[in-house]
Amino acid sequence: MDPSALELSLSVVAIPHGSFAAEPDSRVFTKAVEVTTVSLSTTTFHTTAGEPAPLQVVSAGLYNGTPTDYPFDDYDTSVGWVASVNGQDVPLSVTFSDSDPFFVVRPTRTATAGQATLMDARAGRSRATFILAWFMMIAMWALALAVLGGAEVLVRRRQGMIWPALGWMAATLFALVGLRNAAPGSPPIGSLMDYVAFFWAEGIIAASLACAAAFGVRNERRSLAAEKAVPPP
Repeated sequence: MDPSALELSLSVVAIPHGSFAAEPDSRVFTKAVEVTTVSLSTTTFHTTAGEPAPLQVVSAGLYNGTPTDYPFDDYDTSVGWVASVNGQDVPLSVTFSDSDPFFVVRPTRTATAGQATLMDARAGRSRATFILAWFMMIAMWALALAVLGGAEVLVRRRQGMIWPALGWMAATLFALVGLRNAAPGSPPIGSLMDYVAFFWAEGIIAASLACAAAFGVRNERRSLAAEKAVPPP
């Protein structure tokens, strides 16, 4: 699956049956068969008599989906195949299996129109990707609220420049960028995940850090002014 290009790559292997197979359960063809894949573009490959068919990689288009809906983005795809020998159509069937670790692709409909076999499928994020994306969004909010609470304590107690606390806030601000970039499936900037958690978390942490630093500078200046105002003994 390549959501950014709206393409699905299919690895196609032709397996002979009946009179087209040299032996039962054999992958060696007895005839030269022309197999055409119809989707984004028309791709045709030929088998050779006395040899198994090589692996072919074809592309199918994705539609009814938007990559920025991550991790809730779903897509539809449709692809068809036609097989012929010397210009005469031959029957065929399709067996599909999913091997993408980040998506689950399920056929929704298969149909035969003449000698053409059509397959419609729907693709969505895998369960592991979905759970991890939710965990990352919850973690972003938790870290942001933790920084906000820490900044509130510093401001209420009128603390000065507490460097360990400020360093922790700044480290959290930049750590969230790496956490977001580690999201499975490499979601594009501006995804739903960003608007739900990442942008808010970054804004809260940046504002908390700025407020804590501003109040800390003011309190430090007041302390220095008070020390100067006290005459030496």
